[in-house]
Amino acid sequence: MRKSQKCKVTLLFLVAMSLGNAIKAQFSLSGQLRTRTEIRNGLGNLVPENSGSAAFTSQRTRLIFGYKWDRLTFGVTVQDVRVWGQDASSITNNDGNRLMLHEGWAEVTLANKADTTVKFKLIDNLSLKIGRQELIYDDVRLIGNLDWLQQGRRFDMALLKAFHHGWQVDLGYAFNQNTDAFNTVNTFYVPGNVPTYVKDSKGVLVPTPAGIVPLTVAGNVNNNSAKTGAPAYLNPPGTNGANQDYKTFTSLYISRKFNQTKFSALFFNDNFGKYHLDSVATTNGGNVYGRRFDSNETYGRFTYGLMINHTLGNTSGFGKIAFQGAYYAQTGKDRDGVDMDAYHYTLSATYTKGKWSAGPGYDVLSGNDAVNPSGKNNRFDPLYGTPHRHWGYMDYFYVGTGAPTGGLNNAYFKVKYTAKDFYVTADYHNFALNAPMKKSDGAVIDSQLGTEIDLIANYNLNKFTNLELGYCLMNGTNSLAIAKGQDLTKSYDKTGAWAYLMINIRPDFFYAKPVAIKQ
Repeated sequence: MRKSQKCKVTLLFLVAMSLGNAIKAQFSLSGQLRTRTEIRNGLGNLVPENSGSAAFTSQRTRLIFGYKWDRLTFGVTVQDVRVWGQDASSITNNDGNRLMLHEGWAEVTLANKADTTVKFKLIDNLSLKIGRQELIYDDVRLIGNLDWLQQGRRFDMALLKAFHHGWQVDLGYAFNQNTDAFNTVNTFYVPGNVPTYVKDSKGVLVPTPAGIVPLTVAGNVNNNSAKTGAPAYLNPPGTNGANQDYKTFTSLYISRKFNQTKFSALFFNDNFGKYHLDSVATTNGGNVYGRRFDSNETYGRFTYGLMINHTLGNTSGFGKIAFQGAYYAQTGKDRDGVDMDAYHYTLSATYTKGKWSAGPGYDVLSGNDAVNPSGKNNRFDPLYGTPHRHWGYMDYFYVGTGAPTGGLNNAYFKVKYTAKDFYVTADYHNFALNAPMKKSDGAVIDSQLGTEIDLIANYNLNKFTNLELGYCLMNGTNSLAIAKGQDLTKSYDKTGAWAYLMINIRPDFFYAKPVAIKQ
């Protein structure tokens, strides 16, 4: 090969390498395969005595694509969530459709002092993020992506993000609608995925009437419709026992760190569509009862408060102590139009020395007093956070199984040991009612609900693979089943147990292991 040809080949090779590096700098492509094998015997609710344990494996599969330019960031996350064995078979297409868009957003830079080509210089950095996106604030107590749940949580919204002299200010807005069909009028919103068919009051399966959320016994889609029933959804819109999704919300988050102290404030206004009770007669003489959403008006709920995190010392000397305190109030009206006056506060301290950390904490979520009712809803709703992280890994409170109307007091102590690629944790919770509750006969129940122990071991097998093993025990009292609204005609095993093994694989498809150059 002539010298000129060799030069051309070398030049093309260098150009290809530079383009490859440029593409890697602009594009990102990663994935996630997370399986969780569980053995359940009392997770979320106590189970009847002599019940057998449930066992299954669930799986989340994600493909995550990203693109970054000087003034634009783009992200898409496609996910599939399923339980092993519930796929459609080879001879029917029923079931199995669980592929969905978890995230799809773009963030446009409006101002950036570091970019000389941007003329607007009044703010260090200003951007607008629009589309389906995760929202994570502080310790995900009230607003979070609920990553523990295989389905996760996302918001369809617009988010204006500002950073200036250490201050972070986020202003968000969401507006929900069911359809964009041509014949759609007004802005009525049916807040949830209702079943296509429902059993009427006589037990006959009929099409669900348009514009309503059907009411069934205990809210079960397999039960008959009942005038005094609960809303029946294919999948409930909330993770804290909520029975209605918001129509709109406006959020404001402000944070600033001063040395070893971080302040953060949250204001969240979610609005719920007004409804009225309705019934639709069926051809066999039965009725489908439900909540009809045919009003443009909404009930507004306001949640606001302040969180402070402060750190003393350092891990190399005496040790480090991290304090956290927060208080949030909830006013306005709830989903049903009842005036709200609720609160939530938390206090905790964590001491860290070397590989060990430990410390106590106390949470209070206000509830309704059944002995001296106020006429208002005093039950605090922890919005759209990650309850699993705060109120016990066994998910007895503020998740899909609901929470006591009497609120919750949670005293806890946590211990953690951390090594290079490994950590273990041991958490102890003592749960009690915040306000008195009564049995059906009018007697006040004992406020003590139970204790929970959570043991977790986590290990990084390699750069992309993580293993987590958990074992948890709930020692419930006689009050727990009553407070959770379970069927009291049954006898329940007061001890709940749960074990799981989670395998989390997150490959970076553009990752290349560095190769040593031989001299």
